[in-house]
Amino acid sequence: MGKKRQKFEDRLARLEKIVEELEAGDLTLDESLARYEEGVRELKKCYEILRDAEKRVEILLKGDEGALKTAPFEPEEEPESPKEK
Repeated sequence: MGKKRQKFEDRLARLEKIVEELEAGDLTLDESLARYEEGVRELKKCYEILRDAEKRVEILLKGDEGALKTAPFEPEEEPESPKEK
């Protein structure tokens, strides 16, 4: 079988590491180009994973007749911190 599919979070962490390495400026030109190419591949995979997740959510939101029901995303509210008086 092929490689085990990496998680989005793992790919994003690798992408962040690549950006840090590039920003540090300690790499040779060849190393920088290699990291840049790897970063582009990781970014494309991240977008692919996000598109797949979006499709799964759309499937879950489809109504009985197959019509897509949309609902606004409402993030959980953070508890308010006590106000000083």
